[in-house]
Amino acid sequence: MFVRTYSGAIVGIDAVTVAVEVNIAGGGLGLYLVGLPDNAVKESEQRIRAAFENSGERFPGRKVVVNLAPADLRKEGAGFDLPIAVGILAAMQRIAPERLQGAMFAGELSLDGTVMPVRGVLPLALRARAEGLARIVLPRANVAEAAVVEGIEVIGVESLRQTLAYLAGEEEIAPAEPLPVREFDREAGRFDEDFADVRGQAHAKRALEIAAAGGHNVLLIGSPGSGKTMLARRMPTILPPLSREEALETTKIHSVAGKEGVSGGLLTHRPFRAPHHLTSQVALIGGGQSPRPGEVSLAHNGVLFLDELPEFGRSVLEVLRQPLEEKRIVVSRAKYSVEYPANFTLVAAMNPCPCGYYNHPTKECTCAPGAVHRYMGRISGPLLDRIDLHIEVTPVAPGELASAAPGERSAVIRERVIRARSLQRERFRGIEGLYTNAMMTSAMLRAFCPLDAAAEALLLRAMERLGLSARAYDRILKVARTIADLAGEERISAAHVAEAINYRSLDRESWGR
Repeated sequence: MFVRTYSGAIVGIDAVTVAVEVNIAGGGLGLYLVGLPDNAVKESEQRIRAAFENSGERFPGRKVVVNLAPADLRKEGAGFDLPIAVGILAAMQRIAPERLQGAMFAGELSLDGTVMPVRGVLPLALRARAEGLARIVLPRANVAEAAVVEGIEVIGVESLRQTLAYLAGEEEIAPAEPLPVREFDREAGRFDEDFADVRGQAHAKRALEIAAAGGHNVLLIGSPGSGKTMLARRMPTILPPLSREEALETTKIHSVAGKEGVSGGLLTHRPFRAPHHLTSQVALIGGGQSPRPGEVSLAHNGVLFLDELPEFGRSVLEVLRQPLEEKRIVVSRAKYSVEYPANFTLVAAMNPCPCGYYNHPTKECTCAPGAVHRYMGRISGPLLDRIDLHIEVTPVAPGELASAAPGERSAVIRERVIRARSLQRERFRGIEGLYTNAMMTSAMLRAFCPLDAAAEALLLRAMERLGLSARAYDRILKVARTIADLAGEERISAAHVAEAINYRSLDRESWGR
């Protein structure tokens, strides 16, 4: 008997429908899997046989051919166990074939028949809805994630035996309910960390507020213990809350990567990714033998924090150029080519020199002459060119730590950031792919960053007297535009330009010499 049901395969961060065709006929014995399955799919035969036996079912004693169509698309992972098992049961007439119509299945089978969770169920649910299917049957542990997709029933099962009872009409399983919007909004406002915890560092906190408001990348430079990591970890608390669309897209990436941390089905906070400096190139950008998103994509719509920036391999850092510029990453290999979104804010931190105490107010730098310049040389000019704000973070004096009042709360800073972002949305309305000031091209600066005579004169004078590089000109204009937005002003004044100039430390020819 021939039966067809449906599952899905992950390509990039999206899913492709896979028809699982099962045919049981005489003329042989055994299970034959065709349709370009990988090793995990081929091994499903042993899992399915054991699950049948431990669920009180008998595996057919005839030739079983399972085709996974389209046959030219490689099928990976153990998520095909459940649809294959269900297809075999239907072909054995243990389930009425019409009960499989309008349904998609995904799940890994344990040897005892338990249905184990799989990665990528959110893209599968979206694909099922796009195909016009009525329901998707998944492991119980995955239902919250898939339930955020409206317009399709999400059925959670715990075992093969329960799945059989549900499809036979012997057991009712209520569709999963998504997380209420009010609960999502409540979770989005809860953080374990707050800018109020940071004593002093007003200059650095102001710079991070500007970075959050305009989508600018930041480099924090300071000696050990000055608070660079503490500041960076609080960056997500002042970014605008995730919209439902952003949350859905971000959750898709984490679902495909098999990452934990999905609360109620959707990520409620912007991601904060902090890979170690020994991270490989593939781990950072994604790919691998079985392609998965890398850290730059897992940080999509959030923050990518690179601590000890010069300690990263030069080749590892250079792959950041494309995602920083294009907000996406294309991974091409001999057997595949996938595209992952990568619209993140880069926050990097580093010591100013090998010993860490160059420009320290109380400790003397012990580095040899030229060591600071060589240390900075580990970071290429093209990468620094994509970082708008260079912030020197100086240690807070012990007396100030003890006496300083709590700083401004993240919620207050976030309100200013949201207002500035709303001005940018209005300014760039109708321009596709442009959302923040940091994304403006050089041509757009003339239209959106007009300077009065005083501001223009100040900028030109600073370029000459401070020895600022030519590449700093556009970056200063973008940052000044964001500072004006935070102040609610349409025109960029000399005061806005002056503040922006202070955030270009590394462009001064005298720095580190």
